[in-house]
Amino acid sequence: MKLAGTIVAAHGRQYRVELSTGEILLCFPRGKKSELACGDQVSIQRSGDAQGVVDSIAPRHTLLYRSNEFKQKLIAANVTQIIVVVATEPSFSDELITRCIVAAESQDMQVLIILNKCDLSERVARTVPTLAPFEKLGYPLLRLSAHAGVQELLPYLSGHTSVLVGQSGMGKSTLTNALMPEANAPTREISAALDSGKHTTTHATLYRLDSSSALIDSPGLQEFGLRHLSPNAIEHGFLEFRPLLGQCRFRNCRHDREPDCAIHYAAQHGVIDPRRYAAFRSLFAELGVPTGKQS
Repeated sequence: MKLAGTIVAAHGRQYRVELSTGEILLCFPRGKKSELACGDQVSIQRSGDAQGVVDSIAPRHTLLYRSNEFKQKLIAANVTQIIVVVATEPSFSDELITRCIVAAESQDMQVLIILNKCDLSERVARTVPTLAPFEKLGYPLLRLSAHAGVQELLPYLSGHTSVLVGQSGMGKSTLTNALMPEANAPTREISAALDSGKHTTTHATLYRLDSSSALIDSPGLQEFGLRHLSPNAIEHGFLEFRPLLGQCRFRNCRHDREPDCAIHYAAQHGVIDPRRYAAFRSLFAELGVPTGKQS
């Protein structure tokens, strides 16, 4: 008999699947290839005590993943909100934030940015300006300290399946534990010498907040390739570009050095944040999109 369930943890080719009864089975995919993600709705067949085999995957509403020229890494499926977690320490990459947001926009996910460790008040003033361009675009920024309580985060989670993403050491697992102490997600200190976090979360795990809300904690990342996105998807992933698209002289403008490029003009005149524009150029370069005058 086939059973329906949700993947609540992905460990390589092993998946923990939660049934509607609350029972959790350790399941394996059929065949050698496995393209399952935490959050996937699956059909399984029981194969033994607390074990099963995944027969099929239900159509996904969304799929968050990253890719480079060699491989892709699935992060989470069927999420409605991406929560990008940064912190006052260690330092973080604003380009990585932009890449996460572009991935979210391509899937029509809501975006929330959390600035964690705001109890380190002397560092907040140095950090907030880096996040100002995102706030200006309308992305909500929530300042908090996971150790001092996360009650103000709860309204943002209600009714959503959210996924926490960000670099190691930003406090994603600490936030998870603060929301659900029973999760007991592993955490470790940051490396002062390297100004970076140490990887503790090794696989994505879904936690139920209530009957309509869930949270997925994902492993820390240092890069977020978007080789799977088209140039058009990347353009539209930048909200500030959208009113200007179609206004360039050339229909296939790549927004670099082309004459009468509306995007380049806006970047030169401060309408588009220079670091956001640089992140866009980096993404186009990774796709191998040619630059220069178009015909």
